[in-house]
Amino acid sequence: MLLHRYLFIVTLILSVNSILAQEKINQYDDDGKRHGVWKKYYESSEQLRYEGAFEHGKEIGVFKYYCGDCEDNPTVIKTFNDNDSSAHVQFFTVKGKLVSEGKMIGKDRIGEWVYYHKSSDKIMTREFYKKGKLEGIKVTYYTNDQITEETEYKNGLKDGKDNFYSPEGIQIKKLLYKNGLMHGPAYYYDSKGSIILEGNYKEGKKDGLWKHYKDGVLIKEETFPKSH
Repeated sequence: MLLHRYLFIVTLILSVNSILAQEKINQYDDDGKRHGVWKKYYESSEQLRYEGAFEHGKEIGVFKYYCGDCEDNPTVIKTFNDNDSSAHVQFFTVKGKLVSEGKMIGKDRIGEWVYYHKSSDKIMTREFYKKGKLEGIKVTYYTNDQITEETEYKNGLKDGKDNFYSPEGIQIKKLLYKNGLMHGPAYYYDSKGSIILEGNYKEGKKDGLWKHYKDGVLIKEETFPKSH
């Protein structure tokens, strides 16, 4: 009899604690701001949409975001910085493979962002952002760690050098951009590094004399824009 009464009391305590714990989720402070642990689920589903904690309306610590069929694998993890409003953000596939990572302030990417190859953990791309726009040199790599492309950006647009390389490290294109358009001298090379085409672009279009080569020998010349 005493054992049954004891088990009843224990069960009652656990139930009360469970109810109290549930009451502490998705709460607001006196100013109507989210405070404490929050969890949201997809409509008519037991699948989590996101989970994390707020401190008087400010996101703190680690937030995890899930897709509609992710189960326990988050597709986005944000780790908020205690000293400023930035967060380290990681994107994952549904199976948990890291796709990319970097810093954000709100919805804007800032600083260095790294992207990884689908088939490995090797870096595929390094790029830099300023107030959500690409700024500086973006570098893309082959899986053998050789550089595929180096591109300069200003205010989100290609502006400056744009160089392409073969998997063996041989340059195959040498271009220039201005305000997102090809502008200036352009050189194209074969897999051995020999020139096959050279000319000039003006605001995205071929301009002036273009030369074609074969085995290092000039075989053809064209002038742009072509006269009709």
